[in-house]
Amino acid sequence: MQKYIVRNIARPSQEMLEQYAQLDTSTVYEAQGKIGLMSADLKPIQQNKMICGPAVTVTCPAGDNLMIHAAIEMCQPGDVLVITTIGESECGMIGELIVKALIKRGVQGVIMSAGIRDAARLRELEFPVWTKAIYSQGTTKNRGGWVNAPAVCGGALVSPGDLIIADDDGVVVVRKDDLQASLEASKQRLLKEEGTKEKISRGELSLDFYGLRETLIKENVVYIEDETELT
Repeated sequence: MQKYIVRNIARPSQEMLEQYAQLDTSTVYEAQGKIGLMSADLKPIQQNKMICGPAVTVTCPAGDNLMIHAAIEMCQPGDVLVITTIGESECGMIGELIVKALIKRGVQGVIMSAGIRDAARLRELEFPVWTKAIYSQGTTKNRGGWVNAPAVCGGALVSPGDLIIADDDGVVVVRKDDLQASLEASKQRLLKEEGTKEKISRGELSLDFYGLRETLIKENVVYIEDETELT
């Protein structure tokens, strides 16, 4: 199979990125039909960080980070580096040195279904990373792979230039072809949530405004006045 590096990819417009930057992963995931969410195994190494940008994808053989070094050159300011491996890997695929190189290129953060190391330094650098492991084991640099090819990371398919949104709740992918539709659906969801917040502020119960009392009846859930009725 031909291994390759794609130098130029299509990226979302700056206007589109700015609008998505106002949203969160849960809103976008729900709005686009509950798709695009990466595995819960990928966790942030820091809190209160949010990134939103186009994906530069990297596929490496497990335990080898040659293609990550090759990907640095392809990154532009605002990109999000998405790294996956062929075969399971918890090796520390990136650390302080690679991250400093990524910061120099203007990369927003890294999403990777493998491990990192130098976690304390990465936090000091305030560089956002979502990863499945923190582990000191190093890697080789002698096996080829792909940069900017479709890749599966955290169970989600990511194509180069797809939009990545990541925050404390996880990581979601928005396909390039779905950007406008997902954005409109997300805005509508936020409007609906504002209405729900107003109902809560008025003291209305979710059992009523979601119509859940009927579901309780269907599930044979009954109300009992006090615990003495259970004896």
